[in-house]
Amino acid sequence: MSENNNNLKIYQKYLELIYYVNNIVRKYPKSEHFALVQEIKLSTYEGLRNLLYAIKSFNKRDKLKYLNKFDINLDLLKIHVRLSYKFKYISMQNYQSWSTLITDICNMLGGWILACQKK
Repeated sequence: MSENNNNLKIYQKYLELIYYVNNIVRKYPKSEHFALVQEIKLSTYEGLRNLLYAIKSFNKRDKLKYLNKFDINLDLLKIHVRLSYKFKYISMQNYQSWSTLITDICNMLGGWILACQKK
């Protein structure tokens, strides 16, 4: 029961991240809509896909495979956020908020991966 509850928490937090991402990328310059914005959205939705596969997997090996892919998507997203800040597409406050959301999800994910490895 507690694993399902943790899955629900990370899923809800990730949906919060998706809402944030979709709100913030609207403010990017049009010149970035087919470059950085597209990459951000691709990483974000691929992350959601891997998260859902992990939640639905019963096989421990498959679950860990999807969790690791999800972790990579989060790493890519961190890089995109850094680039966005460096190119001044987002403010320091946006950078901090976005980074905090990603860090919270990474912490939950780390705990989930450890729990899967212990089983």
